[in-house]
Amino acid sequence: MPDTSHNTMLLLFAFLGVIGLIVMVAFLKVNSFVALVIASLFVGITTGMPLPTVAVSFQNGVGKILGGIAMIVGFGTIVGKFLSESGGAEVVADRLIKIGGVKNIHWTMMALAYLIGVSVFFNVGFVILFPIFFTIARKTNLSLVYVGVPILAGLSSMHGMVPPHPGPMAAVKALNANTGLTIMFGLLVGLPTAMVSGPMIGRLLARNIKLEPSEMAKSLKTRDTSRVLPGFWTTIITMLLPVILMMAATIADLVIHDEGLPKQLAQFFGNPLIAMLLGVFAAFYAFGFSRGFNKEQVLKFCDECLGPVAVVLLVVGAGGGFNQVLQDSGVGNAIAAVAKKTHLPPLFLGWVVACMIRIATGSATVAITAAAGIIAPIVAATPGTNVEVVIIAMGAGSLILSHVNDSGFWFVKEYFNMTVAQTLRTWTVVETTTATTGLIFCFVLDQVVRLFHH
Repeated sequence: MPDTSHNTMLLLFAFLGVIGLIVMVAFLKVNSFVALVIASLFVGITTGMPLPTVAVSFQNGVGKILGGIAMIVGFGTIVGKFLSESGGAEVVADRLIKIGGVKNIHWTMMALAYLIGVSVFFNVGFVILFPIFFTIARKTNLSLVYVGVPILAGLSSMHGMVPPHPGPMAAVKALNANTGLTIMFGLLVGLPTAMVSGPMIGRLLARNIKLEPSEMAKSLKTRDTSRVLPGFWTTIITMLLPVILMMAATIADLVIHDEGLPKQLAQFFGNPLIAMLLGVFAAFYAFGFSRGFNKEQVLKFCDECLGPVAVVLLVVGAGGGFNQVLQDSGVGNAIAAVAKKTHLPPLFLGWVVACMIRIATGSATVAITAAAGIIAPIVAATPGTNVEVVIIAMGAGSLILSHVNDSGFWFVKEYFNMTVAQTLRTWTVVETTTATTGLIFCFVLDQVVRLFHH
């Protein structure tokens, strides 16, 4: 009984922390970074964490999230700046508009994000595509939401449901699933899911939400028209060089089993940090020096675009700190204890558990990893369970209801220059649609797989 009471109190204080954060940012107009620190301290203290560890937990969360994305966002912003200044973003935007037409540009952007999202993390893919979708929105006078939401949906569905992204990959190992089959099923479920939560939902959301460009978007100025534009393929290869390197590392992990030099080289150059750094070097040449910019101009472009990044990283880092405090306080374990008492089918139970942990802690990777640990013995005791489909269902659940405890929420908010309320009405809706639509397609796929087995 005390355990149940303790778990209830944990969930109550976590809920109060989230509500307090929303009130501070949306109504009291407290700076997002400051509000996240205050909310983190409140949750840590009220849930009974040892006082000396509360601040340490927050700092660890900041370090963990910024250690993963700070350099990537910085390098990606530099590439985006040069892509814009050289006119490369216009070259790609014009070609994409020509391929699908202005009428279908939201579908084109979703397809592009879906393909890129197979091998790169959500944050990396978004930073790479940001100058393209902003340029398209500016050239076509279309809403940033209309053009941008399909990108969010395409990248997010891949990140949550398809190995080798960290969450699904951890679940594959925990459940001893077939990696290749999980990737294939993930791609099959991810495409229609992204179509629903991207272009279809984005079209509806764009009707009521009008946005002004963020500081980062404003740094992507119209190019100097006196300069010769880079070629389309030069632009594409330079822009996607990090993606190609990361994809090569992914393939090497799947097909090369010995830890020899070829695999080590692929893993080194495919590490997001190294891949993005090489992308910056390529951009310096292809979009900088070969376009006639001198060393002083190259330095000036870097300085101009990195200033606004600091604000984004502070807020995203604080979001990661809040996330870590929620995890360390035991909120995830409290939910796991509740979930184990249900008697749902493994596919649906896996989705529900991932949903609950995601909503409480804000981390998609933690949600699917923890859900896999809870589901593994249940799957083992349930003959005929399609393990690979269960993993994809958990991946879908791990995306649901992204809100103020998710560092990704703040990442999207800052890049789109939205208020908390607008981010809840767009990004949160997109993620929740992805989660629920993904579950529906998992049920369909599960039935199709059972038919083939019979």
